[in-house]
Amino acid sequence: MPTCNQWNSHQFISHIQTWARELGFSQTGIAGVDLSSAETGLSAWLAAGFHGGMHYMEAHGLKRARPAELVPGTVSVITARMDYLPAATPTQPGEWQAMEFSRLQRPGEGIVSVYARGRDYHKVMRARLQKLADRIGEHVGPFGHRAFTDSAPVLEAELASRSGQGWRGKHTLVLNREAGSMFFLGEIYVDIALPPSAPVTAHCGSCRACIDICPTQAIIAPYQLDARRCISYLTIEHAGPIPLELRRLMGNRIYGCDDCQLACPWNKFAQRSSLPDFDERQGLSGQQLATLFGWTEEAFLRFTEGSPIRRIGHERWLRNIAVAMGNALRAGVADEAGLRASLRSRADHPSDVVREHVAWALGE
Repeated sequence: MPTCNQWNSHQFISHIQTWARELGFSQTGIAGVDLSSAETGLSAWLAAGFHGGMHYMEAHGLKRARPAELVPGTVSVITARMDYLPAATPTQPGEWQAMEFSRLQRPGEGIVSVYARGRDYHKVMRARLQKLADRIGEHVGPFGHRAFTDSAPVLEAELASRSGQGWRGKHTLVLNREAGSMFFLGEIYVDIALPPSAPVTAHCGSCRACIDICPTQAIIAPYQLDARRCISYLTIEHAGPIPLELRRLMGNRIYGCDDCQLACPWNKFAQRSSLPDFDERQGLSGQQLATLFGWTEEAFLRFTEGSPIRRIGHERWLRNIAVAMGNALRAGVADEAGLRASLRSRADHPSDVVREHVAWALGE
């Protein structure tokens, strides 16, 4: 095992950064485990009910802000980010955002959030974080560690910002001057003391583009998100009926929402992924709503194999698309008869939720 001085050497950190880049990570950093200053804000957010139906957040409570309670023995956190824009994304500044915004002008087309058009990032990140931990172990010998990617009570954005990955934007996501916010975050909790990375200063200034563009006004104030109004929450995390007052605001977004990121000026610097895992899968981009709504459960499972979309299940998939179809009918799409016929084909669906949203859509 290395000496304490070796553990704390910047040369060792440089090794970790090199190994991480070889594994497809864009940047790594080191954070300490004292997140006590974040506890007040977390408690207030939970007390306000902004987490909605994500009851696991309340159940875990302040453990999110206490890494050493989640994984006893943890004294440092290695943070990593991985860019996810597909390799084929246009390279001209602002071009890819304009392309994504244009999808909103085609109401008969279903919009899947950019991050979800490729392979499930949980699988990609977790496997590569474990490989990074293995590389560290080859260098230093056995050590205690545990890797996370949006998979446990971890304050990912807080740890990322404390370790120099970027700063918290007003939409609550982490922003990086060289990469915007189009990246995934992951962590390795370790039982070795490593020198923390220096945080970076914030650069949002007076900009409020993300706040102003949010379709449902889910960003209720700078750095405050009411998840109950967020389209990403509604289409992915939320079970049961989508609140009536929010359905028309969802447009043709059927899985997630990128608007706050598309409007952010820093995302003109968003980077393409070096991994083919995040390239767009056929059928998840530019597809007509009626086609997606026609997927049987078997087809849904086949087309979403290895995709993060699979986790919402066929029922929520149909619920989300029914809302988008209702909005398309209200917008006066050319194939109104086809959409209505498609909706009627599910009018007697076994799910109460699907039937309700189909009826609403037909009423639009």
